[in-house]
Amino acid sequence: MTENIQPLVSVIVLNFNAKEFLVNCIDSIFDSNYQNFEVILVDNASSDQTYQICKEKHPKINLIINEKNLGYCGGNNIGIKSAKGEFIIILNPDTVVDPNWITEFLKSYKQFGDAIYQPKFLSMDDHKMLLSSGQMINLFGFGFSRGKGTFEKKEGEKTHKIGYASGTCLFTSSSIMKKLDFFDNFLFAYHDDLDLCWRAAMIKIPSYYVSNSIVFHPREGYAFKWNSLKFFLMERNRIYCILTHYTRKTIFKMLPALILVDFGVFFFYLKKGMGGQKIKATFSVIKNLKKINQKYNQIQKTRKLSDKEIIKNFQDEIQVPGWILNKENNRFFNKFLKKLSQMTRKCI
Repeated sequence: MTENIQPLVSVIVLNFNAKEFLVNCIDSIFDSNYQNFEVILVDNASSDQTYQICKEKHPKINLIINEKNLGYCGGNNIGIKSAKGEFIIILNPDTVVDPNWITEFLKSYKQFGDAIYQPKFLSMDDHKMLLSSGQMINLFGFGFSRGKGTFEKKEGEKTHKIGYASGTCLFTSSSIMKKLDFFDNFLFAYHDDLDLCWRAAMIKIPSYYVSNSIVFHPREGYAFKWNSLKFFLMERNRIYCILTHYTRKTIFKMLPALILVDFGVFFFYLKKGMGGQKIKATFSVIKNLKKINQKYNQIQKTRKLSDKEIIKNFQDEIQVPGWILNKENNRFFNKFLKKLSQMTRKCI
């Protein structure tokens, strides 16, 4: 990044039937204090045409309309490949951004260099409520938002490393996205951000939380509906990441623990009436073993850090939303998970 020259930042907003939020999101981007940016609005075959309102209101928008829903990964990849900026921001349409958000990202980039960055997420309804102060990865491939539902701490926060950057809003350079070969289209949606940042970490590109860059988001985003498709994709993609990112030697050492966790996930899915989706996810993994093996070889060929080094930044516990587990069951589950994770770490 050249001193005293504002680099072009490409803001990519992927829309799919987000008419309730989209106009406010786009308006907030154009209210940014940082001026050298382009907005690429990619519509994933929405049934409404709210994107046309945005285009009429802000003619500078680069509007791309997909004929079919390509998912989070495919839709964003279309936008990234159309971007002209030195830097890329992926932004969900159900957000509102603080005017200084881009400036703060660039300050952190200037300080820490090549990395993937996420902002602080605050609730759209209660600006004192924290939704994420960084995404974290559990040893068994579960991702979670740190600090969700707690009150924001404003003092003493600094930009620091995290497990991964949230796909709700992430900032990086276009060169890094190309180096990582973009989002993995196979995933379609969910775990895509975790996958991207895990792959980045393997080639010594860390993820950072930027506390001074602020984005407002609904407590549960418009796409955060736990339907059968989401249950399927979340579990299939978690297993996919484990099988492609860990070495086979590590997987073999983790196998007893992975089997235990798998049974735990199955019983959780049964309890939620989604046992069929867990079975479907498992069979999808088996069906795509050839593709998984190809991805494994591609990833392992370029890695620079060992699994042992990578998992130093992984967590033993996870933060589970209250609607999934009550406090008592959450404590018991995390006690079990922590013990299992600690035992597994010693084997790797």
